[in-house]
Amino acid sequence: MDNVRMWTQGVPVEEAAYQQIRNIASLPILGGHVAIMPDVHVGKGAAVGAVIATRGAIIPAAVGVDIGCGMVAVRTTLRASDLPDSLAPLRGDIEARVPVGFGAHREPLRPRGAAGDLLGRRMADLARRFAVLRIMQRIGEYGPARAWCQLGTLGGGNHFIELCLDEDDSLWVMLHSGSRNVGNTIGEAAIATARRVAEREHRHLADKNLAWLSAGTAEFDEYVEALAWAQDYAALNRDLMVDLICAALRRFFGGEVLLRDAAVNCHHNYASLEEHFGSSLWITRKGALSARSGQLGIIPGSMGTKSFIVRGKGNPAAYHSCSHGAGRKMSRSEAKRRFTPADLAAQTAGVECRKDAGVIDELPAAYKDVDSVLSAQRDLVDVVHRLKQVLCVKG
Repeated sequence: MDNVRMWTQGVPVEEAAYQQIRNIASLPILGGHVAIMPDVHVGKGAAVGAVIATRGAIIPAAVGVDIGCGMVAVRTTLRASDLPDSLAPLRGDIEARVPVGFGAHREPLRPRGAAGDLLGRRMADLARRFAVLRIMQRIGEYGPARAWCQLGTLGGGNHFIELCLDEDDSLWVMLHSGSRNVGNTIGEAAIATARRVAEREHRHLADKNLAWLSAGTAEFDEYVEALAWAQDYAALNRDLMVDLICAALRRFFGGEVLLRDAAVNCHHNYASLEEHFGSSLWITRKGALSARSGQLGIIPGSMGTKSFIVRGKGNPAAYHSCSHGAGRKMSRSEAKRRFTPADLAAQTAGVECRKDAGVIDELPAAYKDVDSVLSAQRDLVDVVHRLKQVLCVKG
């Protein structure tokens, strides 16, 4: 694979992921090599952990259906010594405030205070833009109430809320979520449109999920507009959850506890138009972070292990990117076959979290070793903080 660069030394890569990488590398719309991050694993059409540079085109399935999925982390003024022996009541409070899984708020959030004013203005801007999104005409009837009631909700699967301690025993709030049902609906519609275009244009693809939309077409313009909207929705969704968690912490510990100037909010499933090697290219990061020189990002591990705040080195060969996590080393179904709630409890010892059969597929053994993943990308990022989970909320 001459037009592929991989940062996977010391990290296993499954053959099915290699095949997906070969499929991507064969596309005629590439604007350069394909960069593969160390957390790479099988995805839908394109491997997760792939950074794809395209010229005048975007592959909707490579962006994925959780458009704008990403992370936010905020350091608080709390210390390890402030924590009680049991964090179960705090976990219960957070779970009561933040709907998980398919859940939603009964009515749209109305943030208050100085931070709430800014969040409210961002919500109003999203509503204005949503009303004129052209892709919604392809989707058909979609009640906007669902989109607004899911703002400030977590989702399920590998989405999580965590409280973590860093190397100085400072407490951090960290969470992982995306654009919820509305982003999924937009993504599925764009993928279906790209497939129809491929059939109409008689494009022969190794995988139908690698169908693309070309610049200069109505379908492309509609998708790019919706893509930007869904990415902004996802970022606001994360910030609204931080606001809710802040309220839980204030109630539990008293006083103002968040240092908002230490916040990091970053996408890892998205596309953006960027300049690389003297060309204007669409960069799709499917499970990868932007890691420009000095840029902060978040690389989570898994339940019961650790996560990292990193600073990018701006490596041009990686399109200024890095991994978005540890990466799965086995499917969810395989994890459920191989492990039990007892395994989950042992691997999450010391973490206040669910330890039932419903989250076995998220236990640490289902993921690659995050230290090996960090080691494989030493020329992409530097570690700024190491975070150890003490509380985890899962959908």
